[in-house]
Parts: sequence; structure tokens; C-alpha cells
Amino acid sequence: MHFITNKRVLFLQIFITLITAVSSGQEKNLKNIQKLTFGGDNAEAYFSPNSSLLTLQINNPKMGMSCDQIYMLDLQNTPYSTDKLKQISSGKGRTTCSYFMPDGKHIIYASTFAANEACPPAPKPRDGKYLWAVYPEFEIYMADLDGKIVKQLTNSPGYDAEAVVSPDGKKIAFTSTRSGDLELWTMDIDGTNLKQVTNGLGYDGGSFFSHDSKKLVFRSSRPKTAAEIADYKALLNDNVVAPTEMEIYTCNVDGTDIKQITHLGKANWAPFFHPSDKKIIFSSNHHSTRGYDFQLYMIDIDGTNLKQITWESEFNAFPMFSPDGKKLVWSSNRQQTAARETNVFIADWVDLDETENAKPESLKKHISYLASDELKGRLTGSEGEQKAADYITKQFKSLGLKPYDGKNYIQKFDYTIRLNPHDTTNASSVANTGRNVIAYLDNKAAKTIVIGAHYDHLGLNEHNNSTKVNSKGEIHNGADDNASGVSGVIELARMFSKNKTTEKVNYIFALFSGEEDGLIGSKHMAETLKEKYPNVEAMINMDMIGRLNDKKELLIGGVGTAADFKNIVEKNKPAGFNITQEESGIGPTDHTSFYLKDISVLNFFTGTHTDYHKPSDDEDKINYTGVTNIVNYVFRVANDIADLETVAFIKTKNNAGKTRPKYKVTMGIMPDYTEHPDGLHVDGVTDNRPAQLAGIKEGDVITKIGTSEIKEVYSYMEALAKITPGEELEVVFIRDGETKTVKVKFE
Repeated sequence: MHFITNKRVLFLQIFITLITAVSSGQEKNLKNIQKLTFGGDNAEAYFSPNSSLLTLQINNPKMGMSCDQIYMLDLQNTPYSTDKLKQISSGKGRTTCSYFMPDGKHIIYASTFAANEACPPAPKPRDGKYLWAVYPEFEIYMADLDGKIVKQLTNSPGYDAEAVVSPDGKKIAFTSTRSGDLELWTMDIDGTNLKQVTNGLGYDGGSFFSHDSKKLVFRSSRPKTAAEIADYKALLNDNVVAPTEMEIYTCNVDGTDIKQITHLGKANWAPFFHPSDKKIIFSSNHHSTRGYDFQLYMIDIDGTNLKQITWESEFNAFPMFSPDGKKLVWSSNRQQTAARETNVFIADWVDLDETENAKPESLKKHISYLASDELKGRLTGSEGEQKAADYITKQFKSLGLKPYDGKNYIQKFDYTIRLNPHDTTNASSVANTGRNVIAYLDNKAAKTIVIGAHYDHLGLNEHNNSTKVNSKGEIHNGADDNASGVSGVIELARMFSKNKTTEKVNYIFALFSGEEDGLIGSKHMAETLKEKYPNVEAMINMDMIGRLNDKKELLIGGVGTAADFKNIVEKNKPAGFNITQEESGIGPTDHTSFYLKDISVLNFFTGTHTDYHKPSDDEDKINYTGVTNIVNYVFRVANDIADLETVAFIKTKNNAGKTRPKYKVTMGIMPDYTEHPDGLHVDGVTDNRPAQLAGIKEGDVITKIGTSEIKEVYSYMEALAKITPGEELEVVFIRDGETKTVKVKFE
């Protein structure tokens, strides 16, 4: 029976290893992921100098260990299993933060066993605060690989722990309270020549050396206000800290040139230098809207180019590169077999093409120019539109992209615009000419993807599309709508054209005009697209991606237009994002034009706001972190679509009238396009318009107009389409949980 059981256990472990060897689709830096531990709480795994051994901290009652102790794992001894772990510490007291010495034959770690052989209790949360213990009994010891302690390196009242060794073998860095605060210290490899490195009030800890041994990277909580300082000192007096606000810092080994690297908020910790010493990998929950969701990130040492590394599970921390730079080891609660289980994983590290990261500075440059007063709102047919088209053309030329029609990036179109929407005689109609700007990336592939956005806006409100009363003559810069989407298309054009990969698809980068007058430019392009490029299988649109809110809400339309889109959208979403997936291929922007030509579509949209279609939609309100994350998101999505063998178009259930609100009246509200179960949420109300005059406010939830039930923005549009100017109807809405009814006179 034991033989059969062991065979089953071995088979299960091999099976799990095979599963974990294939990394999540987004975790492209990690290849051949393998699970090294199996159950319990396993963390802080660090390599030996020759990259063949790991030392790690384990708490696993099933192994007879209910208090953190130090173990070693031989990475050459496969397949990995719990019985391959070798205990180094004695099992007495609590231990933490082990690290190999330069000879690879000894380990240093901190332990409380000398003061008390019993396991010290973990602190309980206070006032809802999660706390770390700073046990004053911790001292740092050196042991051989058989567990024999050969030297005590510290012997001072207070906390001494978190010790690491410099790659050149000369220094040990550690955290200590010997100065009265939690500061970084160094000592020579033999424990002599102690020097204090940091001096700022707050918890400086978790340090690691750069590969050239000249710098330290660490995480720090630096309380600033009087209340924060008092709280920090009170907790430290009780030998605990609240690790909820931490940022990443670097400094020289002697403490000079201290620099704050991250300014992300929340908890940024467990940093480690990339083998190049030009980047730092760390764990962070800055993205989370719930608090507990830690992913690994990489950032340049100058604080730029933040990039998400892990995507699986809600806890990833303690990353360390092997000395040879080929492997990454970290702790994660992925593939749990029990609640609160954390295991150690190892993967081959793959450095990716830096070109494939969206650059916030480039996005800002594009938006700043396109939304500047110089372009006077980019009205279709205006001088400002021409300047915008010239700018986009220049960007496409600089990237070496081909003109869409083989000769010119500009695609002109003529149309008629009715300047008075209430005029049924066409007396106010005027002729107009717009310009699409379109480029082509030829990868000699069998299929093509269109990536697009509209670049026109409202100008000086000549076409009467503003939501601000009496705004004729005021510049409507349209930073979010839609300089943000244009910047994304230009940046994606750079990423795809300048990277080292030849994708499995060709790309058309299309910037449309005439969108604000009724999707005119995109409709013109879509009508002849399949004649020019019959292999177009998908269109990705970005309209208003510049105002990601604190909840990180993003609406993605069109997920039902291809079988694989839902899965691709879900697995690639940035950490912390709350995605609303809309199946319909119909929506109030340019992807609709392509859907109506039987092309699968996706549309990315961060929602309306009180500046929508007003002169106040300016560049200084753009959330550039959000734009950068969304552009990187679209890049990943586009790559996954490119990898599909085919993209089969699916017609979704919808009403073609949803393309544009085809109504003659207005309420004067800005609707929330995100789906909610209770009705249409009002994002903003225009002064002196019907809704405001009736007493409707921002935050109200409209549930009924007349006899029409209102569930979301589309049923709202359909209701308005039935109303004539001057008609007065009851509008039902919810405010603070209370249902109210008012009469609205529509105009």
C-alpha cells in the first residue's frame, strides 16, 4: 500500500510540476515555472553563490514545524518534494531572514532562541491594522549547512535581523533598533566595524545589495504627519509596525545618495536588484482597490518604466535573482491546496524587449500637443484638424510605416453636417471635408488587425455638440476625448514597428476624423477596407482612455464579437482593474463602423465625466498611469489575438440605433457607460438643462423615463429617441437609497 500511495504522490507532484512549467500568458518574463514547496507558509527563499542551493523560511505544522524555521533545498535534487527539504535551524524560538555566506557552506539568519526557546506569539491586528512583529530577542547567527551554529554576529538589546551579504563577500547589511529606530546598518563579514546607514524616522528594512556591491535597495515607511509619527512610535514601542505604507529607496552602502524610487502609495516592499543593476523588482499592492493583492513589478532605478511581472494569484513577494541572473525565485499563493498556503516557485528569467513597454513621456507629449490651444479643438474640416493630421502623419513617417493606400497617409471624405439638430428641413446643413490618417505595418502575414481612435473633437463648438451652455467660441481641447486614444494608437504603432518581433499579423493604425459628427470618418474607411485589405479580422478601438478613476473601472465593448475575446480580455487585464465586459459590437464610437462590416471588434473606454464635451476636458486632468497601463493592456490583447489561428466574426444581439443617440431631445446629463445592476448612473449634470432644472444631481441613478425602464446607457438612448422637444415626462431615480420622482421638460 505504501508503494502505491507513494507512486500516487509522485505522480501528483510531477503533474503539478508539468502544469506550473507553463507560465500564465501574461507572465512573459517567467518561463518554466516550477513549484518547489508543497504546503504551509514558505517564504524568503535565497540562492547560494553558485545558484545550486536555496535557503528558505518555513512554517508548516504538517512537517512538525509550527514556528518559522530555516531550511535548505538542493535545486539539483529533483523531483521536488517536502522530504527533500533539509532543516538548518534548531527548531527553537522563531527564525527569519536566512542568507548564504560567500563560501556557500554557511548560512546567516536571525533567531529568538537564546532569549526563549518557545515560539513568540505573532501580533494580533489593532484597530483593523495588520501588524509585523519586531521581536527584540532577534540576534543574527552563522551556521554551517548541518545546522551547527559557528558564530553569533550580533549581541545587542533590541531587534537585529534581515541580514544579507554583499556579492563581493565583504559586507553584511541588516536592520536594527540599536539606535532607537529601525535603521539599516552594515558590518564587515566577520561581524566587526558596525556602521549606521540610514537615519530617517521610519522602518528601513528588507535591504539587498546591488550586484556590484556598491548600493543598497530597501523598503521604508517614512511617517510625515504628527499623527503618523505618533502612531509609528507608539507601535514601535510595543515592538510592532504597520507595514501598509512603504516605498522603495536606494542609497550607497555608506548611506549617501539616498533616493526614493517609487511614489506609488500603499505597500511597496521586498525589493531586489535586476542583474543589470539598472532595474529593481519588488512586490506591491499599489494597484489594488481592495488592499490585499500583491504582484511583482519591475521599475528602472530612476523611478520610470513601471511594469507588472506577475499576474497569477493575489500574493507574490520575496523575489530574488540567482547570482548568474538566469533564474528568479519568489513566494506565491498560486496553486493553493489549502487556505493561507504560500509556496516557493522558481522560473527561468527572460528579459523582454524594452521597446514593447508604453512610455508615459511619449503619451504625454502626444496628448499635450493634440489638446493644446494651438489646435483649437481639432474640429473636423478646420485648420486645427489639419495640424493634428500633419502631426500624426509625421509620427507615422518617423516610424517607417507605409501609407494606407500606398501613396498617402491622408484619406479624405466629404459629408454634410446639420448645425441645428432640431432642424428637420436641412436648412442648416453645410458641406464639410474631413481627413482620416492611416498607416500600415506590413509583416507579410496572412491576416491584419486595425487599431484605431478618432482624433477630431468639438473645436469652438461650431457644430453644437458641447454639453456646456453658451460655449460657442470656447476651445474644446478634448484631451480625454480623444487625444488620449490617439496617443495610444501612436504609441502602439511605435511598439509594434520598433520591437524585435515580427508579429503573425499586419497592423493598420487608423486615426479617424468626423467621429463627433456621427462616426463619419470610420464609416468611410470601413466601407472600402475589405476591398483593400480582405484579410482584416479584428479592429481594436480606443475612445476616451485618459480618465481612469480610483476604482480603476474600464469598459471593454465587443467581447462577444469573437469566441476568444472574453478570455483574452480577462487574462490580460492589469492588476487591480475592474473590467466591465460589454458583448455588443455596437457602441457610440468608431468600432461600430467595423462591426457593421462583419469585423470582430473591441473598444476600450474609461467612462464619461463632468468635463465630457466641455472646454474643461484638458490635459492636466489626464491619468497617465492609467493611460500607460491601458496601452500596455491593448498591446497584450493585440498579441493574443494575433496568435489565434483565426478570428471568426460573431454577430451580437444589439440595436443598430445604439451607434449614436438618434434622438431630438436632451436631458443634459453625462451618463456612466459602465454597467450597473440598478439603473443608469449619472456622472454629471449640465447647468440650466432639463435634468438640473428638475433637481437631478450627479450620483443619482435613473430607473425610469415615462413608461420606459432604464437599465443602462442604451435603454436611456432608446427612451430619448421616443421623446419630442417640449414633452414633459416623469423621471424616476434613486438617491441615497430613496426613490424619487420628478417631472422633466425635455428640450
